[in-house]
Amino acid sequence: MTETPVYVHAEHERIRRILRFWIKVAASLLVKMGPFEGAERVPAEGPLLLYSNHISMIDPILIIHAVKRNLVPLAKIEAYDYPIIGVFPRLWRVITVQRGEVDRRALQACLAVLRAGEILWMAPEGTRRPALLEAKDGMAYLAARTGAPLMPVAVDGTRGFPALPFSRRWREGPPATLKFGRLFRFKPLQNPRDRAMLAKMTREAMYILSALLPPERRGAFADLSQATEDTIEWLD
Repeated sequence: MTETPVYVHAEHERIRRILRFWIKVAASLLVKMGPFEGAERVPAEGPLLLYSNHISMIDPILIIHAVKRNLVPLAKIEAYDYPIIGVFPRLWRVITVQRGEVDRRALQACLAVLRAGEILWMAPEGTRRPALLEAKDGMAYLAARTGAPLMPVAVDGTRGFPALPFSRRWREGPPATLKFGRLFRFKPLQNPRDRAMLAKMTREAMYILSALLPPERRGAFADLSQATEDTIEWLD
């Protein structure tokens, strides 16, 4: 792989501070928000790979709203082309991913963010679904290459949002909630390209996320009796 680019958060701080303000305003107006449980667990400094299930396009907005630190999300490359709201990922400089292939440019950008000591957010499944699917191994690869700790975030109640206040979805539907899990890292991996080990690491991380979700959201990871922690080191 080519040399990893350098990521300097200060280059993006001004525009992201403005965008964060408007994200908070939009989230407050267009989403009925429930509790953000465990958001205080996010470390105050240092690299972090934050990963979650992905139900709705507003999931990353709520996570940005809940996390007090700088956060760099991943998104499919088509996110830049969304009418009106596509301007936000463009201005935030979200890392876009070309789906269906190994996107080396995106991998290098992710490595740069983590090595700069920042937070990277991703949905390991690579798509939006109401229940968990089998996940890609990119998350485990990035963690193995950088040694960055990981934290799961269980998202629920975001389907149907954004919605106007006093709409039926707002009145009768459940609120959007986030549940932040425990901090962990993967045990050192001698070969970060060991596909069998990366797959095992990914599955163990997904079971940790699944345990935070209600049963109807667990999907491919519904049978928690199959969960193992052979590759996991808990940090709290």
